[in-house]
Amino acid sequence: MTKNAWDSNFVTCSPKYIAVAWQVGGGGAVGILDVNKPGKLATVPLFTGHKGPVLDLQFSPFHDNILATVSEDGYGKIWQVPDGMKDSVSEPVQNLKGHKRKIGCLDFNGVAENVLATAGTDYDVKIWDISTGQDKLTVSGHGDLIQSVQWNYSGDILVSFCKDHFVRTIDPRAGKVVQQIETHTGVKGGRAIWLGKHDKVMSVGFAKSSERQYFVLDTKAMDKPMIGPVTIDNSAGMLMPFYDEDTEILFLAGKGDGNIRYYEIEPSSPANEMIHFISQYSSSEPNRGCGFMPKRGCDVNTNEIVRIYKVAGSQLHPLSFKVPRKSDMFQDDIFPACRSDEAALTANQWFGGENSAPKTKSLEGGFVAKSSSGLSFEKQEEEKELSGEELKKAYEELKKKVVYLEAELAKANAKGSEN
Repeated sequence: MTKNAWDSNFVTCSPKYIAVAWQVGGGGAVGILDVNKPGKLATVPLFTGHKGPVLDLQFSPFHDNILATVSEDGYGKIWQVPDGMKDSVSEPVQNLKGHKRKIGCLDFNGVAENVLATAGTDYDVKIWDISTGQDKLTVSGHGDLIQSVQWNYSGDILVSFCKDHFVRTIDPRAGKVVQQIETHTGVKGGRAIWLGKHDKVMSVGFAKSSERQYFVLDTKAMDKPMIGPVTIDNSAGMLMPFYDEDTEILFLAGKGDGNIRYYEIEPSSPANEMIHFISQYSSSEPNRGCGFMPKRGCDVNTNEIVRIYKVAGSQLHPLSFKVPRKSDMFQDDIFPACRSDEAALTANQWFGGENSAPKTKSLEGGFVAKSSSGLSFEKQEEEKELSGEELKKAYEELKKKVVYLEAELAKANAKGSEN
């Protein structure tokens, strides 16, 4: 796994694959693992197209073999995992070029197909149509590094966490920040996530005195926090929050420590009755990164409600969280209809202003994936780096052009003075 110090999960999963940011010399790579083939691997196939370390990555919610990555090189890239991938791949199916500096985080829209949000260290949030490679919307207004972005349940509003201590809600189609509130005042990083299907946001970060803490914000009244700040502990590692919108359970995994706490959330309850600590997974092996399996990839036959993939050292551990039930019948109370792998809107519909709730599907009998028809991409080519000889040749050609234009300008001025 990568040794980069950027505050990212560095792991993402789909029901078919796990992708891990990989440590390589002279660039950035992503290792691809098959979910259904656990065990020790002699070699791992890689995506190797980035010229800088990969800082964030995520699988498409609608295509289990489509992966987005962003990097220090200022590019986003879209990759297609070939079935039975054994060899490394250096060419992506799409290049996303528009940010002026490195790109730190990304999030796929969970309602509209091919819509991706990215945030760069140029303080901009861009919304892409990945099929064409165009950054169709850009929202400015952040005052420092953007450390997380996430779409809400209906895919029309983003929440961001910025190192200037503000949590912001963003309407990208209106091109503006809708609301903002100052939260954690510590110098270390933080995140903000939506509490599932509700208009509430949780942020995790650090106090000025370095304790880890959380806030809960109601986006209908963001002038003051609904809950918080609430101190969690004094550990130094950043918290990685994950929310299971079907069971309303929040997981907080600490980077650099072995604990994963989990809480039951009742978003419709009063503030003092909303959050209930359940328990924690403890380990002596520190978390270096974590990935959260989509619900349709969990095993309903064993009542597995959540699976988290944890990187510890050179190993990737699947952590399965199950509800103990003696009955062999389908447990519809813990497995309501979950997000489907079919998009509710096309990218054109979404950019045209349409809204929709996500499509859902029952998990009874297990999830049956849709037949894959494949995606088509109008690929944007990456800007080619010129060699020393090519740069020298281009410089000489530009010098000749400047001399020619200066001569033409002198002729025009002389002719004008004669008249």
